[in-house]
Amino acid sequence: MSRVCELTGKGRQVGNNVSHANNKTKRTFLPNLQNVTLISDTLGESVDDWMKICDDKIAFGSLAQGAPEGARYLTEYRSRDALKEYFAGLERDWSMIEFATEHFIAQGDRVVMLGRCAWRYRKTGKVVWTQKADSWRFADGKAVEYFEYYDTAQVHAAVA
Repeated sequence: MSRVCELTGKGRQVGNNVSHANNKTKRTFLPNLQNVTLISDTLGESVDDWMKICDDKIAFGSLAQGAPEGARYLTEYRSRDALKEYFAGLERDWSMIEFATEHFIAQGDRVVMLGRCAWRYRKTGKVVWTQKADSWRFADGKAVEYFEYYDTAQVHAAVA
């Protein structure tokens, strides 16, 4: 088993044992690591399944607005064909650790999802854990608008 946590990066630390007589001896502190399996309904799903629900002229926006160097695809798109660049970038550069939905709020043609997610940036190995909000608008059974909101400071730190 690895001595470094894949999710948090916590690893071996060194320090001292201190006796009642204040004698100090070197020692190693190992993290309490456990093997776990994350189960998700969306991990491994095909991008094609997501694209099928999108309208040809979907208005798509990601809070980062293309600002992080190395993740320019986190920006706005105005068509389903252009949106393929977003999914290609995610698949190439990130690996999903967790995606959990906590609440759905629906009113009229709008659905909002509140949840959390965790992704690892493949090039640096850094992990982004963030609360997430997705806002969808539907018309005639298709998604015509989608905007995602998350902690962009963590994304910037991960790609740096």
